[in-house]
Amino acid sequence: MADRISYCLTDTIYALSSGAGKGGVAVIRISGSAVRTVLSRLAGLTEPRPRYAYFRPLRAPDGRVLDESLVLYFAAPHSFTGEDVAELQVHGGRSVIQAVLTALGDMPGCRPAERGEFSRRAVINGKMDLTAAEGILDLINAETEQQRAQALTQAQGALARLYDGWRDTLCHHMAYLEAFIDFPEEEIPPEKLTAMDGEIRALTTAIQAHLNDNRAGEKLRDGFQIAIIGVPNVGKSSLINALTHRDVAIVSQTAGTTRDVVEAHLDVAGFPVILADTAGLREQAEEIESEGIRRAVQKAEEADLILHIQDGTQYPTRDTLPTILTEKTVLTVWNKADVMPSQPADVLCVSAKTGVGIPELWAQIRMILERDFGQRSGGVITRERYRTALTACVRALTQAVGVSELELKAEELRLAARALGRITGRIEADELLDVIFRDFCIGK
Repeated sequence: MADRISYCLTDTIYALSSGAGKGGVAVIRISGSAVRTVLSRLAGLTEPRPRYAYFRPLRAPDGRVLDESLVLYFAAPHSFTGEDVAELQVHGGRSVIQAVLTALGDMPGCRPAERGEFSRRAVINGKMDLTAAEGILDLINAETEQQRAQALTQAQGALARLYDGWRDTLCHHMAYLEAFIDFPEEEIPPEKLTAMDGEIRALTTAIQAHLNDNRAGEKLRDGFQIAIIGVPNVGKSSLINALTHRDVAIVSQTAGTTRDVVEAHLDVAGFPVILADTAGLREQAEEIESEGIRRAVQKAEEADLILHIQDGTQYPTRDTLPTILTEKTVLTVWNKADVMPSQPADVLCVSAKTGVGIPELWAQIRMILERDFGQRSGGVITRERYRTALTACVRALTQAVGVSELELKAEELRLAARALGRITGRIEADELLDVIFRDFCIGK
């Protein structure tokens, strides 16, 4: 692993950083020690001025002009990666892009970048921490306004500031304990230990409150899942079509038409929502339909909200959910309001056929979204690895308060600090870097 890291840092890398395909302008990014040599050979810039835009012809090694480009140079360490960086803004045709990339590949010491390698170098060179890098990835992938806002907050370092602050507190206590361990003739005052335990308890409470967030950050990043559940022929497929204003699911009077989970991705008031139509729940079903029912129940178990659809023509007789789903957040919806004998004011009645009640249903869903996501400020947990490390940190802090031996207390604090360091990358974690940055696009 060490050889690979060294190889990554010594080579000069390049990649298309803008979107692939035809476009007006394409941006090619270069980073590494050979950037100035590249600019000299490719663009004739022997002494490029940092943060200055040059309009230059780009030439192949044989002197052919490949394109005219806007060239920008950023000198280390004042660049995205912390190394010398150049950006070439060329015309966005496929042949132009390929010609420039080929010319870069022909230059000594240059190679195509791996996934996420620009951001990886930025982390290794101390330009950002891992949470900020992952925030950039989320920002690239953001599809809704709320996702964008959350990702930008993380990319700007909100989580890093929070976790580094906690870690600094632990390091302070660790240093204090180590001093008394190294000089045992100096007895630690009992009131100092009492005060330290009080601060550790307060920190533990703060981290537990951070963990007790209903997974709002993860739901916002991955999408709020809504499962549409009910017996056959209550209009589940018609309802998802009405909610999305398009033919997402096949509608038929034949029971068991829906055999698998059908999903639709929506933007609801800036929140990402995944609507899932599922197979009708019933006891007597043939083999394939039974598999569809199993998947329906599984999807409902995973969902953040269940829309339990009832047949309005049978009101007030209602179907019950499987016992395994009774602890979930459930919104009961009576469909076929257009043919219901009556529409009581205290129940939610809709008609997938006419659209009656659909705005009211969406209003209820938005209320649940706003309740679950709440008023969030600062950094929130957006990944399971953060949650796992924070849980380990709390476990170690709890152990630290319960022991009187200075060596054991210091070790527990060290474990807690290390858990926080795994989140931000403040410790050596090459394998962790591999896992994180393989999900990035090539030019980032």
